[in-house]
Amino acid sequence: MTIGNPPRGVLYVLVCGSPMARDVGILVGLAQQEGWDVCVITTPDGRKFVDVAALQKQTGHPVRTHYKSPGDPDVLPGADAMIVAPATVNTVNKWAAGITDTLVLGLLVEGYGYGVPTAVVPYTNRVMALHPALHESLAKLRDWGVHVLYGEDVCRLGNPGQTDRFRSQFPWRRALQAVSNPVTMSSGSRSEPG
Repeated sequence: MTIGNPPRGVLYVLVCGSPMARDVGILVGLAQQEGWDVCVITTPDGRKFVDVAALQKQTGHPVRTHYKSPGDPDVLPGADAMIVAPATVNTVNKWAAGITDTLVLGLLVEGYGYGVPTAVVPYTNRVMALHPALHESLAKLRDWGVHVLYGEDVCRLGNPGQTDRFRSQFPWRRALQAVSNPVTMSSGSRSEPG
């Protein structure tokens, strides 16, 4: 469903397990106002935080979480752009290592191969954010052309158990702006992975 501007293409919003995920409908609405056809895909833990029924109604697409079975048809159109928001430390590190043990990770690894413009907004607590592996992974993603939106100037991090504190500051609009340049790839040339 698109509202407002002419169609821009298909945007995959990839959601991980974080309290920030409860507000992903904000990003969906902003993207639809810009003309995107939005599909939401969650990690298994991300699904625990979202209102699946509300997102399916908002987007007109099923909310996917798991790989499809062999032989099952694709139920989502191919992506012209992807935003991973919020992205957990787990997903960021596995993505940088090329691990595809969730549908979200499979889409991200394939997306790189297809050249799909991608933005990521990592979100964790202050203590987990200190781990060197996270910073190494973010550096890799930047080197690969991913728009990484991370740091105190993007969104402040809370202490463990207090990450909800900065929920209203989450940069949904900045994430959308990072992928809203003209899309050059057509969605019809790709299919979603198993």
